[in-house]
Amino acid sequence: MPGIDKLPIEETFEDSPQTRSLLGVFEEDAAAISNYSQKLFQAMNRIYDAQNELSAATHLTSKLLKEYEKQRFPLCSDDEVMSSTLQHFAKVIDELSSCHAVLSTQLADAMMFPISQFKERDLREILTLKEVFQIASDDHDMAINRYSRLSKRRDNEKVKGEVMEDVYTSRKKQHQTMMHYFTALNTLQYKKKIAILEPLLGYMQAQISFFKLGSENLTQQWEDFLTNIGTSVQNVRREMDGEVDVMQQTIQDLEQASDLLYMPDPDPSQVPVNRNLTRKAGYLYRRNKTGLVSSSWERQYFFTQGGNLMGQARGHVAGGLVMDIDNCSVMAVDCEDRRFCFQITSFDGKKVVILQADSRKDCEEWIATINNISKRIYLSENPEEIAARVNQSALEAVTPSPSFQQRHESMRPTTQGRSRAARTSSVSSVGSETASPALSVLSLDALVAPDTPIQFDIISPVSEEYAGQAKAAGQGRTNPFGESGDTPPEESEDSILHQLFIVRFLGSMEVKNADSSDVIYETMRQILAARAIHNIFRMTESHLLVTCDCLKLIDPQTQVTRLRFPLSSVVVCSSHQENKRLFGFVLQTAEGRVDGRPVIVCYIFESNNDGEKICDSVGLAKQIAFHSEMDRKATEKKEEQDKAKEKQQEELSKQKQIEKDLEEQSRLIAASSRPTPPAPSADGQFLVLSKSQSEDSDAGQEGREKGESEA
Repeated sequence: MPGIDKLPIEETFEDSPQTRSLLGVFEEDAAAISNYSQKLFQAMNRIYDAQNELSAATHLTSKLLKEYEKQRFPLCSDDEVMSSTLQHFAKVIDELSSCHAVLSTQLADAMMFPISQFKERDLREILTLKEVFQIASDDHDMAINRYSRLSKRRDNEKVKGEVMEDVYTSRKKQHQTMMHYFTALNTLQYKKKIAILEPLLGYMQAQISFFKLGSENLTQQWEDFLTNIGTSVQNVRREMDGEVDVMQQTIQDLEQASDLLYMPDPDPSQVPVNRNLTRKAGYLYRRNKTGLVSSSWERQYFFTQGGNLMGQARGHVAGGLVMDIDNCSVMAVDCEDRRFCFQITSFDGKKVVILQADSRKDCEEWIATINNISKRIYLSENPEEIAARVNQSALEAVTPSPSFQQRHESMRPTTQGRSRAARTSSVSSVGSETASPALSVLSLDALVAPDTPIQFDIISPVSEEYAGQAKAAGQGRTNPFGESGDTPPEESEDSILHQLFIVRFLGSMEVKNADSSDVIYETMRQILAARAIHNIFRMTESHLLVTCDCLKLIDPQTQVTRLRFPLSSVVVCSSHQENKRLFGFVLQTAEGRVDGRPVIVCYIFESNNDGEKICDSVGLAKQIAFHSEMDRKATEKKEEQDKAKEKQQEELSKQKQIEKDLEEQSRLIAASSRPTPPAPSADGQFLVLSKSQSEDSDAGQEGREKGESEA
């Protein structure tokens, strides 16, 4: 007998859509077997009931046997041995159909009993297990939905215990029912052959014993053929019994191994988290927005395929692409109504997916797996070994090296790479000479002080510019984003440079100096090591706006400015030498300590783009700001010179006006001092005016001349 297809009992606990699809094929096959067995039973019943119609009934049986190869069985449809065997039986039955007389007792015992047992016991058992499995599956889905809607408040411990117990019971019941259902379906493939062959064998033996036509109708060749068929049936039965024993043992082993997994949130000490995975599959809840503020959660089966995250709803034949997780970012998030949630952001930041796992262990494994896939570890020959080595390196990175020289032996780039890094970190001062001490004489404590606290989230402003303005204005209150009571003047909308980048804040810490980019590398090492040790996966995502005046961290949802860094305070900016997505910059403020020393803080970010591009953008902004400042000073100097010239021109104009007035006044005085001739009378004689009349005449003439001069 050829090999028989089986349902994988080992995959019953996972209950993947692929397993459900395969189960549907077996159920369809069982329905086809039931349909065919019913027809065969009716045919044999006709033989038993109608002795007078024996010939016709035998002919119908032969006809049905010939049609076996035309049946559309989803499983074992290409069983040529079975088809050829049935063809032989059909031929024999067709030859003997005209001369057979049915003995009721022999036919009832040898032919009708096996097919009746198969129909009434085996097929009905399949239907009963199917109904029980459907009920257990529905109860499990209801328990899981109720568990996923548990509140995060601690005052519901009693309800939480009841729900977890319900999940445990329903999951165990579903698993056990599904394993027994699979076993019954697998056994049906053997019973199908036995139920078909055994009645036919009994029928033929009854015919042989009744007619005793061994030499006439049934030759030695047919007897050998029937003997071989009987041997084959016994072999199939033994194979079935052995397979049933193996499946029962598998069920026991899986029940013992899966007992801890029935709990929705197992104990991490008993079921540790595996952070070296590069492939993972399982059921998750996906949040879908149904409105501006409302959302719904849909349970789907998710699995990774290369660098893609796939999703498949129950009942679907194949999965669909959810998003490309190459170079993506993933982090744990807090949802108002759900636990164990994490967020995946695509490499360009345009697509965000929020998923919910069943347990904290499952959530951490999904985050670790997606992080490994994002680093393209799955493309290597031994991805899990490389992932383990990378995670081990992250844990060992927290141990400081004995000296700065040894720490940089493996990280120091080539000459070309060093020049590129120097170009990237040249934003410390535009137009100034580069002067940094030799790295070999610097110790670890010269860059970062030991036991320096690390800030992993954006909770307070860094720049003291707004605080100083508020203090000068007599206002001592600032909001959580570092903005004073008076809204600071916005940057000019016509700024030459406006570049926006999607970044995630990894952490910040105070450093001792900002002489070179090596302080950024050391800060990156300590922050990443601290995150690996404390299992901190959450990162605050922001939009980094680079302008000619400042750097801004903007909330992507509310568009509120979280932090503002004056560009003049940014002294060093550089990206990581190996992981180009990491970059950081050092901010130095002139005030902040009581002793007057400046505060130097290093900020580390992760971006979707190349970190060197962001550093180049910051350097370009400082260059533009430098040239703008030079142009502004030149413009101010030119304006002062123009004002001085205008003032000089005004003084010259005033001097000329004074000289003109003096000349006019001199002319009037000269005209008034000239002697007046006597006026003639009407008869041609001159009149002699008196002294008073002469004075009045002179005064009137002087007034008219003065008026003309003023006019």
